[in-house]
Amino acid sequence: MKKILIITLLLVTALSKGQEFKLAPYTQYLVENPFIISPAYAGEGEMNRLRMSGVFQWVGLQDAPNTQTLSYDAHILEKSGIGGVLYRDKNGNTSQIGGQLSFAHHLTINDENAQYISFGLSYKFTQFKIDVSDFDNPNDDPNIGGDLSSFNSNFDAAFLYKLGRYYISFNAANILNKSVRAFDDTEPIKLRNYYIYTGYIFEVSDGEYEIEPSIYFKLFESDSRSVTDLNVKAKKITIDGYYWAGFSTRFINDQNFSASAIVPMLGIKKQDFYVGYAFQYNINEAIELNNGGTHMLTLGYDFESKRGNSRW
Repeated sequence: MKKILIITLLLVTALSKGQEFKLAPYTQYLVENPFIISPAYAGEGEMNRLRMSGVFQWVGLQDAPNTQTLSYDAHILEKSGIGGVLYRDKNGNTSQIGGQLSFAHHLTINDENAQYISFGLSYKFTQFKIDVSDFDNPNDDPNIGGDLSSFNSNFDAAFLYKLGRYYISFNAANILNKSVRAFDDTEPIKLRNYYIYTGYIFEVSDGEYEIEPSIYFKLFESDSRSVTDLNVKAKKITIDGYYWAGFSTRFINDQNFSASAIVPMLGIKKQDFYVGYAFQYNINEAIELNNGGTHMLTLGYDFESKRGNSRW
């Protein structure tokens, strides 16, 4: 019975991750890496961006979830960008390895007011696995059997609009229906979800400081669940970079807009090197699993783009 319960919990974990075909972005899009949530940002910046992130959940618990992510996006040709993401996620006996290849095209509408649009497309793939090798005689128990695994792929499409310091992006994720149920007939077929990310950067003291409020909204088509992140960042510009601090709160919209997590953040950029840190504390969990919350560390390096500071 104990083995059956363990397998059930592992399957639930794997299936919940499998609905995404991509790991939850946590606050990575706020820590100088919007490309992680939208392929339209590939090659959009003045610099080509390399970012490495480590996410550690429920610190203090044995075999707690941990995730490593590597992303890079760059400007190519005259008006296009490419990017890629690789990640590994480990959660007890379940693991997930995946990646993303992205292409974006950028078009200038008006140079005078810095108005332009971008379109992006991503191909995503992921491998899920449940490892039962450390169970007692797993092959002798018909309720367990051997290791379980599945491979899936899908596509994202995205749109980005910028006007001066205002920006809004729309992303449709997992466009295709799932064709195979790998573990269970209850696995959902419709995996589409939709993101909207928008904000504005205010200049203060002749550009010495910047204040950036933003909103991130995510809707799941299959069951109409949705979440909203309300964010704010304050940045101090220095001679050779900047440093910033911020705060994010995630709300569950179908639970009377109740707050589920609070996330303080900070970061610093020195020349081309970047370091960011975020701490997510969950405040709306049925089971007490915080044990130190979720820690995320991001390291980055910016490479000079051939495009320089000019627009498309």
